[in-house]
Amino acid sequence: MPQNDTAARSLEHWSEDGRRGMDAFYALAHLDYRLLAKALDHPRLFREVRERAGNPESLSLLDVACGSGKFPAALLRDTAVPALADEGLRVDYALLDPSAFSIAEAAAELRPPFHEAQRLETTLEDLDPSVGPFDVVWATHALYALEPAHLQAAARRLVAATAPHGVALIAQGTADGHYLAFYRAFLEGVRGGEGTPYVSCEELVEAIGIAVKDGPHEIVVRRLSYDHVVAQDDRDVVEGFLQRCAFDDSVSLEQMLDAPVLGDYLAGCRDDAAGVWRFHQEVDLVLLTPGETR
Repeated sequence: MPQNDTAARSLEHWSEDGRRGMDAFYALAHLDYRLLAKALDHPRLFREVRERAGNPESLSLLDVACGSGKFPAALLRDTAVPALADEGLRVDYALLDPSAFSIAEAAAELRPPFHEAQRLETTLEDLDPSVGPFDVVWATHALYALEPAHLQAAARRLVAATAPHGVALIAQGTADGHYLAFYRAFLEGVRGGEGTPYVSCEELVEAIGIAVKDGPHEIVVRRLSYDHVVAQDDRDVVEGFLQRCAFDDSVSLEQMLDAPVLGDYLAGCRDDAAGVWRFHQEVDLVLLTPGETR
C-alpha cells in the first residue's frame, strides 16, 4: 500500500511517537466510548450469552482492532460489568490489532471480569481461520482504515469468529457523521482528492449482511447521534483532535481552516454564539445476535 495512504498512516500513529496526538484526540473522543458503554445493558448481554452457552465459568471475547482499550475501560468505569466477576464469570479477552503498541495499551486497561488471554498482532482479515470462534466479538470505532479490497474478507472473518450462540458488536461512524465527513473533506481539500476514504458503517453493514446470509445471526442496527463539543479558544485540543481524525499531524489547524472544501466544512462546525466547536457524530451500533438483544 502507499506509505502515505490511510491504512499505513493509521498504523504509524498507533505508536509511542503518536501518543501526544492520541491523548489530544481522546480528550474529546472518550465520549464515543462512554456513550457506547451506556447504549446497551452490557451485563445482561454477557449473562444472556453465558446462558445460551450452557452457563460456563468463562466466556471468550475478541476485541478487533483494540486500539488503546478505551471501550473496555469505559465498561469497567461506567457500567455494572465489574459485578459479573462477583457472579463468578471470567471473560478471557483476546486482543487483536496490527500494532503491538495498541495491544499493550489495551491490555493495561483490563480488569476483572476481563482477563488477557491472547495477543493477536494481525488484521481482522488476516486472522488465522483456526482462531475462535468467540462468545463475544466487538469492534468499536475500529475499522475505518480498512482497505476497500479487504472489506468483504474482514466481514466474513468477523462473522466466522462469532460463535452461533454468541454476539458481535460493531460501532462505526456513518457516512454523514463527523469522522467520515471530515476525512472526505480533508482528502479533497488538503490532499487533492488522493487517498482512501474511511469505511462507513453503511458499507460495513452491507458487507456483514452478505457474510451472515443463511447463518444463525440477525443484524440489529441502532443509531447514536451526539456532538463533540470544545471551546473555540482551546486550540491545542481542537487541532490535536482533528489531526488524529486524519491520522496526519503535519497539517496545522490554520492550514485546515484555509484549505478549500475542508475550510468550509469546519466553518459549519463553529457555533460562534456559544463560543464552541460542535463536531456532530452519527454512529451506528450494529449487533449480530441469535435473538433480539434488548
